Amino acid sequence: MLALALAWRLREVLLLVYVSALFAVVLMPAVNGIMRFGLRGGRHLSRGPAILLLLGVVVLALTLIFVLGLPPVIRDFRQFASDLPDRVPAIVARAKRIPFADKLGVDAIVDKAEAALSATAGYLFSAFPNWVSEFTDLLAALVLCIYFMLEGEYAYGWIMSLVSVENRLRLAVTLYKAEVRLSKWFFGQGLLMLILGVCSTIVFGLLHVRYFVLLGVLMGLFNIVPIAGAVITVSLAALVAALDSWTKMAGVLIFYVIYVNLENAFLTPRIMRSSVNLTGLMVLISLLVGTELAGIVGMLIAVPTAALIAVLMDEYLVQKDQKGPPTAP
Repeated sequence: MLALALAWRLREVLLLVYVSALFAVVLMPAVNGIMRFGLRGGRHLSRGPAILLLLGVVVLALTLIFVLGLPPVIRDFRQFASDLPDRVPAIVARAKRIPFADKLGVDAIVDKAEAALSATAGYLFSAFPNWVSEFTDLLAALVLCIYFMLEGEYAYGWIMSLVSVENRLRLAVTLYKAEVRLSKWFFGQGLLMLILGVCSTIVFGLLHVRYFVLLGVLMGLFNIVPIAGAVITVSLAALVAALDSWTKMAGVLIFYVIYVNLENAFLTPRIMRSSVNLTGLMVLISLLVGTELAGIVGMLIAVPTAALIAVLMDEYLVQKDQKGPPTAP
């Protein structure tokens, strides 16, 4: 009971440690790949320089995104915010031409939307201290992740020493399977995010949708959250397209329907394969549980955590059939 009470008191710290360890696990194959890369004279990089090189690549990629990609996104967002008040009357007039619009209470919906926008703006201003706290937690998670990559094997060895010798090998093999599955999920999900972001930006640009750069970036980033992220971003893109015409809105929806079918039928089976091996129902349940327990962070780590739990349950809980020789009736 004392241990449970202490764990509840330190639940935020434990969540931070778990997230850092999880990302350290999925990033270690990249670090090991850099360490295996041969230098002149047959030398290899040690773990510390390999981690620094990986961080340098990440920082360089983020710098390129901020320098090249962020200014158009900020410009589009500012333009969207300035145009929205002028666009609302046109949207209302267009919505009133829809059959049975008077029964839907369009004016009341618009009033509630404007009140929600005002409340959102006030919340964003008042929530600035929370942003600072979240940024501090992000830096702490980054430092912990680096330390897990540097010294994680010592922590792993200590934890394994607490397990009996006869069960240690079985647990080690199970955790290795989980590590491989998590790493495949991470890199596969990153590739799917990149493909969706690039395709969305190109298609939205060809359709002349307003703020297509911002929408394309959001489509790619939010794809890390299965199902929920896609629903949010495609709804936002369709709403922005509807500011100009229903034709553009239909084009956005048609593009996304086509992309989802291609992703489910072609991309996901070939990129992800059996990396996660979870059904759609399990993904939905894991997202609901993760969101309820830890909010946005829980939503982000819900699927890899479910994959980890699935590996452990498959090894220790699932009762597999032992087919023996047939017997006579």
